[in-house]
Amino acid sequence: MYTRSETAGPDAPAQEAPVRLTRYAHGGGCACKIPPGELEEAVAGLVGAVPAARPAGELLVGLDTGDDAAAVRLPGPAGGPAVIATADFFTPVVDDPYHWGRIAAANALSDVYAMGGRPLVAVNLLGWPREKLPFELAREVLRGGLEVAGQAGCHVGGGHSVDDVEPKYGMAVTGIADPERLLRNDAGRPGLPLSLTKPLGLGVLNNRHKATGEFFEHAVETMAALNRDASEAALAAGARCATDVTGFGLLGHLHKLARASGVSAVLDPAAVPYLDGAREAVRDGYVSGGTRRNLDWVAPHTDFGGADEHTRLLLADAQTSGGLLVAGEVPGAPVIGELVPAGEHTVVVRRVLPSAGRDRGRRGGRWPEGR
Repeated sequence: MYTRSETAGPDAPAQEAPVRLTRYAHGGGCACKIPPGELEEAVAGLVGAVPAARPAGELLVGLDTGDDAAAVRLPGPAGGPAVIATADFFTPVVDDPYHWGRIAAANALSDVYAMGGRPLVAVNLLGWPREKLPFELAREVLRGGLEVAGQAGCHVGGGHSVDDVEPKYGMAVTGIADPERLLRNDAGRPGLPLSLTKPLGLGVLNNRHKATGEFFEHAVETMAALNRDASEAALAAGARCATDVTGFGLLGHLHKLARASGVSAVLDPAAVPYLDGAREAVRDGYVSGGTRRNLDWVAPHTDFGGADEHTRLLLADAQTSGGLLVAGEVPGAPVIGELVPAGEHTVVVRRVLPSAGRDRGRRGGRWPEGR
């Protein structure tokens, strides 16, 4: 793509301008996921399907609860590891191909960390409109992914590519975990505090970037950061229930966790961390269709109390490579709520009264029930 410099004369040669990758995709990042309600309906008949041939190993985590990855206990002597398998890819969330590759790799690796695992090997998944975009940009995408996988200590052993109408990139990742120490989305229990390891607002800032070209370095670095340390800290603290917060937003993933665990969750919006500029982006209207679909999906299952529209949208904001939502305290991460006995709603949004005290509230004494 070429343009003339605004300061150059009429006879000046054309100068190459940066390619805006986000202009080549209808959506961006995890906001382009299929709406959760439609997806659940599509896979409902597949849950519990019995393979025709007897598979090796024991399936510990499959389709049943919509967890972050599959987990299979390997055959052999007791005490052996479980294999974690996942795949994740999406359209450009930022214009810079290198940063997009970093973010997509961190997002794919996150599913292994969200299960309490350690990634071992990944393969690239690449779709590229080769008639529209130069392939050297795809090389930059792959370079970014390779760099982040290297930070994770994860091999990259090739991959698969197709000629596509839109650019898409991600990874299929295989990892290992202790089957007795898996982090699952169905292991929540009443009384456990809820911790969040990355701030919200990635979706609205990404949408603003796509619309205006503004660059938000703090959002890029948040998305490119691995969830490895958060996963290890959660396991060290004894946590057994977690999920990562991505395309379905905090409310969507919390709803899934509470539903799978047979509990309700109380969420204090005043305790939730947000990225700088996120509230302004919501106020200015940079809200994706994916976020609004998330809100429509969780609304029947959520008691919003007095939360205003902007707060609701931020809590449903479709994140890309967001943090871990952990049922348990994680050192350095804010406590944003607590699991309580199951009630009418899976999620209750309530600001904890200042007189209750955050520390007392998060230990089960003063949070309202899930009614």
